[in-house]
Amino acid sequence: MIPAKYRQVFLVGLQDTFVYRWNFLLRSLFGIVPLVGTVFIWEAIFKARSTGIRGYDYREMIFYFLLAMLVENLVSPTEDEWRIAAEIRDGQISSLILKPLNHLAYRTSLFASYRSLYSLVTLPLVALLFFIFRDYLHLPHSLATWPLFLLSVAMAACLQFFIAYSLAMLAFWLLEISTVVFIFFSFEYFLSGQVFPLDLLPPWLRLFSLWSPFAYEIFFPIQIYLERVSGADLARGLAIQAGWTLVAFGLASSLWSAGVKRYQAVGG
Repeated sequence: MIPAKYRQVFLVGLQDTFVYRWNFLLRSLFGIVPLVGTVFIWEAIFKARSTGIRGYDYREMIFYFLLAMLVENLVSPTEDEWRIAAEIRDGQISSLILKPLNHLAYRTSLFASYRSLYSLVTLPLVALLFFIFRDYLHLPHSLATWPLFLLSVAMAACLQFFIAYSLAMLAFWLLEISTVVFIFFSFEYFLSGQVFPLDLLPPWLRLFSLWSPFAYEIFFPIQIYLERVSGADLARGLAIQAGWTLVAFGLASSLWSAGVKRYQAVGG
């Protein structure tokens, strides 16, 4: 059971986020520009090759990026690391430390509210895009794929949030975390499958990515939906994803505990 105070935090987060619904709409609207560019780029590539690429034909490649857009909307934190770091840097975290709240649970409740409302607000646009590209869509053949896909998406959301939270905790030691965040997100953007399916990487780099947490943020859930992973590979992938999620949770909790011990209030 979720304690009442965290349910209330979730509801407050919904109210706070809904104030900026036009910001969400504009962000989602302009967020499709890279997708449109991607469609044209891959169309040119496949026309030039006249063959598939690593098991992807043109239709499945476009469907991959549609799913990537959907999964990203569902799981990616919305500047949570910057907000938490700002609270620590400006001393606003003091009021939260004094309250009978588990800070990680508090921020998780806010993250859930942000993503829920963001997904709801952008759903009509996502539905419109899927309708426009309906000729490229297909449903999984097995009903068992759906719960596995949803489980993987849920773990991907937790993994991304716990990583973002851990990065924010560096603000207890660093005055400015932007450089660290930028470096980390550069690797994440490349190795999470947002730029292209990780199947296209050289074998050694693909193997590295599949043992890193990045592949399980976007690429792996999509692979489940496309039924490109099954049997032992599927079980191993879910186990690795669950393992990284637990590691990220443990790191987030440990960094918070260590950071609070050395925290000195400034302002706030």
